[in-house]
Amino acid sequence: MAFVTLSKSSLRKNYHFLQKLFEANNIEWAPVLKMLCGNKKYLEYLLSLGNEQVCDARLGNLKTIKSIKPKAETIYIKPPARKSIPEIVKYADVSFNTEFTTLQWLSEEAIKQNKTHRVLIMIELGDLREGIMGEHLIDFYKKVFELPNIEVMGIGANLNCLSGVMPSKDKLIQLSLYEQLIEAKFGKKIAGVSGGSSVMVPLLMKGQVPQGINHFRIGETLFFGIDLFENKTIDGMSDTVFLLHAEIIEITEKPMTPYGVLDANPSGHTLKIEESDYGKTQKRAILDIGLLDITKTEFLFPIEADLRLIGASSDMLVLDLSHAKRKYKVGDLIAFKMSYMGALAVMNSNYIEKRLVD
Repeated sequence: MAFVTLSKSSLRKNYHFLQKLFEANNIEWAPVLKMLCGNKKYLEYLLSLGNEQVCDARLGNLKTIKSIKPKAETIYIKPPARKSIPEIVKYADVSFNTEFTTLQWLSEEAIKQNKTHRVLIMIELGDLREGIMGEHLIDFYKKVFELPNIEVMGIGANLNCLSGVMPSKDKLIQLSLYEQLIEAKFGKKIAGVSGGSSVMVPLLMKGQVPQGINHFRIGETLFFGIDLFENKTIDGMSDTVFLLHAEIIEITEKPMTPYGVLDANPSGHTLKIEESDYGKTQKRAILDIGLLDITKTEFLFPIEADLRLIGASSDMLVLDLSHAKRKYKVGDLIAFKMSYMGALAVMNSNYIEKRLVD
């Protein structure tokens, strides 16, 4: 059975790296935990590292977090759907919002639950995912400030997650100016300016984040140690928090080219054959994992550089062992690093065992 491991030492290393970075810049931050898909033993370990504020986009995960650490401040990081409003107010101390109608529903539910629900209003900065347009900002805030049992804790923005728009110093200054405009107009202090996600970390390390930005939400860099501008591991961080392990279930020398009439496979791909491959063979290994678990082979990277991914079906993955230095045999395990989306798919699979190591 395939399994994924979370390395406690690697996660601890990344966590403390970020903690020192943000403390040095007087910035608060919250780990984004949706990568853990509500896995209780993983959540217990991460929450033991000390952060009092955490983010997730799944209510079930926030419920699990509250059961482990009731005093943790939970942030729901997408605009709520109407049917989820009661549980949002119950399990999320803060939610991200962009629609006044939704805020009215939250206000009504907060009154029912005798709670004050805090909200962070997302502003559009060009990536075209969630966020109100800047020209509507003042009118929007005027109405929100009048809602009972709703407290505006801050403003925020998201970049790079949909259209790939990268953050810049100019965009962050724009976000900071929005906060100043609201404070000047309404005479109310906006405590938090949540500048963004992992993609912002390289800017912070280069001193390009304006002082007005005082909050970050970090998932990918916490779990993968990645600089999303350079697409490489940040010095001092680890890229081995997650590793996927799959077992070899067949090793056979086979032709490099299939034989028979070719058509599209179940994934809709039609294989293109290189004429130079005719008559050649390669040593192939089949592993006990497939697209049902990993979504795309592009998300996996064998630890051993001399292994090559050939392809995958729903339940099996094929590797080329022709240039492998190690003498593999049936039953051996192959380890893979994963991209963010690859690890998310694996973590969300009920067919992959989750282990906490070292």
